[in-house]
Amino acid sequence: MAITKEQGIFEVVEKYPQTKEVFHRYGLGCLGCAAVRYESLEEGALAHGVDINALVDDLNKVI
Repeated sequence: MAITKEQGIFEVVEKYPQTKEVFHRYGLGCLGCAAVRYESLEEGALAHGVDINALVDDLNKVI
């Protein structure tokens, strides 16, 4: 199953721990942030000025 921009950040990291590296590469060090439990990938990317399509593509490459 592919990762989608609608999925929660916490959900993705919990299910696919290897994605932490991708989040760090994109400057999304928010894995320790309280909002990580509630934000979707798209919301997190928007908040940090990250291209959501590139992020999702790279997350899917590591799973």
